[in-house]
Amino acid sequence: MLALALVACGGGGDSGSSGDGRQKITVAALPLTDSAALYLARDRGLFAKEDLDVTIQPVQQSIQALPALSKGQVDVIASANYVTFLQADEKGTLDLRILAEGVRTAPHMMDVLVPKDSPLKTAADLKGKTVAVNILNNIQSLTLNAILDQQGAGHPVYRQIAFPQMGPALQKGQVDAVHAVEPFDSAIQGELGARVLLDGASAPAQSLPISGYVTTHDFAAKYAKAAAAFQRAIEAASKIAAEDPSAVRAELPKYTKVTAAQAKTIDLPAYPVTTDPAQLRRLTELMRKQGLLTKAIDPAALLVK
Repeated sequence: MLALALVACGGGGDSGSSGDGRQKITVAALPLTDSAALYLARDRGLFAKEDLDVTIQPVQQSIQALPALSKGQVDVIASANYVTFLQADEKGTLDLRILAEGVRTAPHMMDVLVPKDSPLKTAADLKGKTVAVNILNNIQSLTLNAILDQQGAGHPVYRQIAFPQMGPALQKGQVDAVHAVEPFDSAIQGELGARVLLDGASAPAQSLPISGYVTTHDFAAKYAKAAAAFQRAIEAASKIAAEDPSAVRAELPKYTKVTAAQAKTIDLPAYPVTTDPAQLRRLTELMRKQGLLTKAIDPAALLVK
């Protein structure tokens, strides 16, 4: 559907130059706090400074854009869930390259939420219960399983529900809990009175890289200057986000359904200014431990330098 939408609106991964000579790049992005640097780069003129003409294509799940990326119909995916794309790279369905880190976990930037009158009181109570995650066998279940393992608690049963539908699913009793990220986390708490059962950024998932700006080897090689320019713009925007959280809070209402008042209280993730292979290795080793990767990989080999 994403590919059809891109064709219908005249988009797609045409990385040629626009009329004014700037390089065109199409980016698929989720309406999450993870994507803040992308929108900051657009609105602060950082892409224009690099002579880039960036078109942003909203999607609800980064996995929706994976086929379009592999076919060259989009050039970059922002707020891309690393687990999905590392798995695709290992399976050979995508020749992955990482342009820049998106975010790392920070306290309460994602939480396991339950209804206010839920009988679930502790992490141990989640064993065998249904928990909504945005994508199955991915970063949310990976981190939650790691947290539960460290606490000696059993695993829940995961159900795939897109972030925007998590609140209604919890309200209707379709799941026992939801694992929601910001801004949906705060929205569900505010609208339903849901309570936090577990901080999704608890040990051993603290400060863990969870999303990034990804592309393909072909794009990075064919359009090396544009890739480098995009990387510089995102890193400059990430520096703004890291040093001035108010800039992120001001940006959120522009591309999410969060109001300016709600944006003031949202728990933000960490915005790394540079990509650290050692931190990415923490993620890949956790994936191997849980069977989401079959062999060790060197994250440094995937970075666009």
